[in-house]
Amino acid sequence: MAGIGFVLRKLTRKDDLLGILQGFAHSALASNGPWLFTVLALGGLSLFADGSGQRAALHEFRVVIIYNFTFSLVLSGPLLIVLTRALADAIYAADVRQAPSMLVGASVLMVMTQLPGAVWLYFVWADFAPAVALLAIVNLLAVGAMWVVSIFLSALKDYRSITNAFLAGMTLSLAAGYRLADAPTGAGLLLAFTLGLVLTVSMLLAKILAEYPYPVRRPFVFLRAFRPYWLLALSGFVYNAAIWIDKWVMWTAPEAVIAPSGLVTYPQYDSAMFLAYLTITPSMAIFMMIVETRFYEAYIHFYRELQRHANFARIQVNHRALVRALVDGVRNMMVIQGTVTLTVILLAPQIFELFRIDFLQLGIFRLAVLGSFFQVLVLMLLIVLAYFDFRGPVLAIQAFFLLSNGVLSWGSLQFGFAFYGYGFFLACLASFVFAYVVTARFLADLPYQSFVRNNQSVATV
Repeated sequence: MAGIGFVLRKLTRKDDLLGILQGFAHSALASNGPWLFTVLALGGLSLFADGSGQRAALHEFRVVIIYNFTFSLVLSGPLLIVLTRALADAIYAADVRQAPSMLVGASVLMVMTQLPGAVWLYFVWADFAPAVALLAIVNLLAVGAMWVVSIFLSALKDYRSITNAFLAGMTLSLAAGYRLADAPTGAGLLLAFTLGLVLTVSMLLAKILAEYPYPVRRPFVFLRAFRPYWLLALSGFVYNAAIWIDKWVMWTAPEAVIAPSGLVTYPQYDSAMFLAYLTITPSMAIFMMIVETRFYEAYIHFYRELQRHANFARIQVNHRALVRALVDGVRNMMVIQGTVTLTVILLAPQIFELFRIDFLQLGIFRLAVLGSFFQVLVLMLLIVLAYFDFRGPVLAIQAFFLLSNGVLSWGSLQFGFAFYGYGFFLACLASFVFAYVVTARFLADLPYQSFVRNNQSVATV
């Protein structure tokens, strides 16, 4: 998990402001690259299409992107999280010869599981022109490939290659979008976005294969990990469904739009959520660069001392150091992210006016920004629990988020437009409180959890 984090940390230790800025910029792209690519490319392409007057093509393009991200994330969630664990186990065992095979096997599985549904959705169910339907399927597969490739990014140590790949892809998308924005259907915008995505994936794929120069053999052997890690696979599905369930609920709102293709969305709610998620970029960068380095060091030291049969007094000292590293990192992240969140909420009218965003989204956007603040805190606590392999508590938190987000979003829908967004915000807040209580409880009893509750040899007896 902390591969590139240590490299980026060296940048921030330079005695100049440029090193700090470079470190945060590279960390933001390494930790949040796919989302940044999507939001920035979508924003630029939307401006081009809006300027050319092709509103129908823009709406068609946005609908396809939303559906592709929805089903790509939810359907590939189990595969991605088990792949992450299998790769982490391989790195821990200092045997990464199977890494290219994992990459190839996961990519093939992603295509096999998502291609049939995509063909049915875009060619049978929805009413799209053949060119749009074909590009929609290609885009879905490119998005899926991005998720698979992203699993390997944190293990790389060449942050410049990662940054250059995302920047090159965004540049190509925007350049192609500028030339294709006059297309009467969404095919031009889809082609522009997909070209940039394919370029980014190709560059990252080349770097990963160069980092792991091993032959591809038995590409599906990592599927054995599904048996011991079935709880992780379930977590991958539940968490991604939890992220999207409020959007699905809001697609039943009276203000939702049925596109000419027959697909349903709620553009105002969806756009507000996409923009709100962009505000959590600072915390994601900070988490990778600070928490995943200092906390990781304390984490490794704690368990190495256990393996060396440290006495109880030493274990307690290491335990306190680990908790202190985590608390300090999360506190710093909360201060910086809280400042960003408050600033964006206060300046939201000016931001909307500057970028010509529909002011009907303003209330939803503010609640989404506030909810995203708590959601990213939940994510950090989930990652911390995952470090200690507490799979049951992780799944419990994710299930709570799924249930609360669905129920509260449905409740806010019943009260009308003025309450849209409150369901997501309250669900994120409640999930954070629940996640904090669970995490605090398990970390307080970490020595006991390590020796007894999470000890496979004791559990076997």
